[in-house]
Amino acid sequence: MIATEKDLKTHTMMLDGEAVSFTEGETIYEVAQRVKTDIPTLCYDQRLEAFGGCRLCVVEVEGQRLPVASCTTKATPGMVVRTSTATLEKHRKTLLEMVASENREIDVDPLRGYAAQELATLVDRYDARGGRFRGKRSGATREDDDNPFILRDYDLCISCYRCVRVCAEQEGDHAISVMNRGFETQITVEFEGLLKDSACTFCGQCVQTCPTGALADKKALRFAELPGAIEKTRTICAYCGVGCSVDVLTKGDTMVGIQPAMDGPANHGALCVKGQFAYDFVQHPDRLKTPLVRGDDGKLHEADWDTALDRAAEGLRRVVDQHGRHAVYAVASGRAPSEAAYAVQKLMRAGWGTNHIDNCSRA
Repeated sequence: MIATEKDLKTHTMMLDGEAVSFTEGETIYEVAQRVKTDIPTLCYDQRLEAFGGCRLCVVEVEGQRLPVASCTTKATPGMVVRTSTATLEKHRKTLLEMVASENREIDVDPLRGYAAQELATLVDRYDARGGRFRGKRSGATREDDDNPFILRDYDLCISCYRCVRVCAEQEGDHAISVMNRGFETQITVEFEGLLKDSACTFCGQCVQTCPTGALADKKALRFAELPGAIEKTRTICAYCGVGCSVDVLTKGDTMVGIQPAMDGPANHGALCVKGQFAYDFVQHPDRLKTPLVRGDDGKLHEADWDTALDRAAEGLRRVVDQHGRHAVYAVASGRAPSEAAYAVQKLMRAGWGTNHIDNCSRA
C-alpha cells in the first residue's frame, strides 16, 4: 500500500528559532530547503541518496555533543536546530580552505557543466581563498582519455562522489568507481582504463552533477574563448518520444552546448548521449541554408522559400487529386525541435485530412 500525503504524520521542530512543520522521514536538510533556509553543501544532489561526505551541511542540534550532517539526520518532533552559528561558519570556512587547497584552480568556465560553479560560489561566500593549507595535490588528470565528450580533469576533483553515485543510482551503469583510500583516493573506471572501454554510455550525468568541473563537457569547452555571455533557452529534446526538457546554451547566434533541465518533468536532469552531445548538425558547414528546387534540367538549384513551398504544395496537391488524401504521408525529423514536429502533424491532419504521419524519434 502506497502512503498518501494524508497518511504522513506532521510534526513540528525549531529551526533557527522558528517553528516549522515536517513530515515523518524528512531530513533536517530537506526541511531547511523547503522553508528556504540555506545550508551549504558540496556532496548533495537531491536526486541521490544523501551521503554526508563533505560535512559542510553540519548543523547544531540541541542535546547533541557534536554537530550532525543535516542531509542524513532525520528530523524529530521537538528537535531544536541551529543552521548558522559562529562555530559552524568557522568550521565551514576551514573545510572549504582545505578543499580548495588541493585544486589547480577554483574559477572554471561555466561551460564545463551545470553545477561546475558550486565550489567557486561557496569559496567566495566564505572568503576561503587564503591558501593557508596549500600543499601536495592528490588529483591525477586523465589526459590520455581521448573520448570526444567528457573531460576527466581530476586535478579539480574533491572526491564528493556525486559522479559515482549518479552513474550508479540514476543511470544504473556503475561505470565510475573509486579506488584507494585517504589522500590516494581517485575516481576511476574499471581497470583504470578509458571511458570508451568501460560501461559508460556517455549520458553526461556525471558532468552535470560535478560541483568543480573536474568532469567537464569537452564539446561545450570548444567555445570557451568565444566572446559573449552564455544564454539559456528552455526547450524539449526531439530525439525520442520521452520529451526531456533541456536548456540550449548559446553565445550570440552560436549554439555552444546543451544542459539537462534539473526540473524537467520527464527527465529530472537526465539525458542520453544524443540529447546531451549530438547537436553539431545545427551549425554544421554542410547543412543546407537555402531551399533547393529541381529544375527542367533534372538538377537541384537554389531558390527562395516562396518558390520552394509553392513547388511542394503543387506536388502534394497533384498526388491528392490523382490518388486521394491517404496517398500522402509525412515523416518528421528527430533533429527538428518539437514545435516543428507539431507543425508537421498539424499540416497532415488539418491540411490534408490524413493521419499518415510518423517520426524517426518515436522508438
